[in-house]
Amino acid sequence: MKVLVLNCGSSSIKYQFIDTEGEVTLAKGAVERIGMSSAILTHAPKDKEPIKIVGEILDHTLAIEYVIAVLLSPNHGVIKDKNEIAAVGHRVVHGGEDFTGSVLITDRVMSVLKENIELAPLHNPPNIKGIKAAKAHLPHTPQVGVFDTAFHSKMPPHAYLYGIPYELYRKYKIRRYGFHGTSHRFVALKAANMLERPYDELKIITIHLGNGASVAAIDKGVSIDTSMGFTPLEGLLMGTRCGDLDPSIITYVMGKEGLDVRDMNALLNKHSGLIGVSGESSDMRELEAAVKEGDRRSKQAFDLFNYRIKKYIGAYIAALGGLDAMVFTGGIGENSVEVRKAVCSNMEYLGIELDLEKNEKPVGMADISAEKSKVRVLRIPTDEELVIAMDTEKIVSEQLS
Repeated sequence: MKVLVLNCGSSSIKYQFIDTEGEVTLAKGAVERIGMSSAILTHAPKDKEPIKIVGEILDHTLAIEYVIAVLLSPNHGVIKDKNEIAAVGHRVVHGGEDFTGSVLITDRVMSVLKENIELAPLHNPPNIKGIKAAKAHLPHTPQVGVFDTAFHSKMPPHAYLYGIPYELYRKYKIRRYGFHGTSHRFVALKAANMLERPYDELKIITIHLGNGASVAAIDKGVSIDTSMGFTPLEGLLMGTRCGDLDPSIITYVMGKEGLDVRDMNALLNKHSGLIGVSGESSDMRELEAAVKEGDRRSKQAFDLFNYRIKKYIGAYIAALGGLDAMVFTGGIGENSVEVRKAVCSNMEYLGIELDLEKNEKPVGMADISAEKSKVRVLRIPTDEELVIAMDTEKIVSEQLS
C-alpha cells in the first residue's frame, strides 16, 4: 500500500510517501514557511535529483496541493495518478485519554481532537489543519491518526498521576501522558528483533535524544513510565526546554521579573535547556565543539544533559526490576559518540558497559555494548514515518476486509 505520511506543524509540513510493501520511501520532503510569500518546498524522490520550489503558500490546504502536485510531476514525481495514494497517515501529537492506539479518522475523531486542543495548544491545531487539508484534496482517501501519546496510554495510575488534588485530574485530565511514543515503540520492537528474543519478555529502556528528548521504561512491550509528562516540557534537559523543575521557581521568577503566563511559558519552552544553561547553542554538535575549546558553560550544559539521562536510567531500572537492553535513538542518540559515552560511564555496577571502539562509528542498527555487558546497549535509528505508514496500512486494510 502506498501511504502519504504527514507531520504538520504551525508553519510547516513534513511528508514521506511510503510503499509499505518492501517498506520503501518513494519520496520525502517538506513545505516550510507556510503563510509567507517565500515559502519553500523541498522534494527528494527516490533515485531522482532533489528539487526546491520557492513561492507563496498561504495555508496548509495549498501546501498539500503542492505536495500532491510534486508527487505527480512528470519530471520529479513518483506516481501518475493521485488515486495511487491509497491512504494518508497523520502524526497527531495528543490523543488525550481517548485514544490508546492509531485510529481511522472520522467526524467523531475530529471532534475529540478539537476537545484535546487545550492539552496540546501548539500541536493539535496544525495537526487538525493538516487532516482537513488532506481531506479537501483527497476526499475519498482513508486517513489515519497515529498519536504520540498512545504508546504510553497503558501506564499504571501510580506512574501517570501527579501529587495534586485528584479533583484536578478528574476535571482537567492533568496527568502524565508522555510523548515520542511512536519512536519508543519502533526502536523497542527493533531491539527485540536484534536480540532475537520475544518482545513481550524483555525489559527495555529507550532513550530518544533530539531537540526534544525523553526516556521510556518498557516492560514486556508496555510503556510503564516515561519522562515527558502532561506536556513535552517535563523530564530531561532538552534543546530549549527546561525539563524537570521545582514548580516554585516558576512563581518566584514571575514575581521577580514581572512575567505573565505567556512570557513564562516562552522562557521555559524556548529559552531554557541547553541554550539557556550554555548561552551558546541548543545544538549538541555546537556544544560539543565549544566543550573541546574549553567553554565552561557549555561543559555545564553538556554534563547536566547527560546527568539527567543517567538519573532516569537508574530510576527506570528500579521501576522495571531489571534491564535487558538500553537503546539510544533520535538525532543526538544516534549520532553523538560523546553523549553515549558519558551516559554509559561508571554504569558497570548496573550491568551496563559500553564498547568504546564500537561506539565510535556504529552503522545502522548496532550493538555497541562490551562483550561482558549484562545489558545490551544498542544504537537504533528511529523511523516514525514508517511506523505511521504501517499502522495506516493495517487499519485501512482491516476496514476494507
